[in-house]
Amino acid sequence: MLISGCATAEGTARFEGRFATKLPGHFRPAIGLRLSSIGLGTYLGEPTAAYDALYRHAMERAVELGVNVIDSAINYRHQRSERAIGQALAGMIGDGRLKRDEIFIATKGGFLTFDADEPADPAAFFQENLIRTGLIRPEEVAAGCHVMSPKYLENQIDSSCRNLGIETIDLYYVHNPETQLSVVSPDEFYRRLEASFVALEKAAGHGKIRAYGTATWNGYRAGRESREAMSLQEVMRVAERAGGKHHHFRAIQLPFNLAMPEALVARTQQSEGDQVPALQVARTRGLAVFASASLLQSQLSSGIPAEIQNFLPGLSSDAQRAIQFVRSAPGITSALVGMSQTKHVDENLGTAQVAPLALDQFRRIFSKDNAV
Repeated sequence: MLISGCATAEGTARFEGRFATKLPGHFRPAIGLRLSSIGLGTYLGEPTAAYDALYRHAMERAVELGVNVIDSAINYRHQRSERAIGQALAGMIGDGRLKRDEIFIATKGGFLTFDADEPADPAAFFQENLIRTGLIRPEEVAAGCHVMSPKYLENQIDSSCRNLGIETIDLYYVHNPETQLSVVSPDEFYRRLEASFVALEKAAGHGKIRAYGTATWNGYRAGRESREAMSLQEVMRVAERAGGKHHHFRAIQLPFNLAMPEALVARTQQSEGDQVPALQVARTRGLAVFASASLLQSQLSSGIPAEIQNFLPGLSSDAQRAIQFVRSAPGITSALVGMSQTKHVDENLGTAQVAPLALDQFRRIFSKDNAV
């Protein structure tokens, strides 16, 4: 039986209340909720039972330390990450440690995925389970791995709800939609995106998702000359065509970290005739922004130059400093950090015990002599 409900203003405020005095500035408003400035990511790790257990324990520990943002995708670890989240969630709600309305669950769909284990013949698996069943058509597949047709996304939402054990997903992303631009024109891309948004508006109307967005890698960071470049302004127009002025497109996800600051500094987007960074457009349009790759798959856990460390005081490790940079950036809702081990959860959540940088402090990192 699926767990009913979703994250609510009352529930997330209740969750915040348990930590507010210990974690200054850790919660911020987004999508009508109070969300933690650090979220748990579940991308990395082998598709094994051992890693399933690690993620279950990591999620439980993260929630204990003040995290109420959980991020996944149906293809992460062949659906195992979603299922590990579902098991942890059921356990915590079942024994009273957590209520459904206190936690924000986000996941994604768009990539083809196996079911728990990689089959001996992947091509035959997809042919039997996707093509012959009529779930997808060959012409809908981009780069041999990506589909965002309405029929496929509807199927993936239902599968994710089962994996997560919940009736309603708080935020559902079209996963790396720019992958489609490898095979179709921009006009066809936005036509396909609109069809997917119509399906997501329908899912929102049926209570299967509360809001939706796009999770990108290059889409909003790349310059206009890139084949993968997406216009957030045009994406918002697509959402308005799909759902009217009261559409459910409420968030974006994109990489942002000390080594990849483009979302804040690169003028890749148009807004009212000007070229501006993606974060500025998101802020203008009232979108929540979830930063992926906050530690760049652990590459930023060490080796941060001393001149940058000095602008991120009060922290005990480079991992904490890297997370502090992300969560302090104007316009960032939550810094997503992949954590499958409780010792990393303990270290990384230590960041939340120090208030995020004030805007003037953050800007000093980008001074001429210390530019990221």
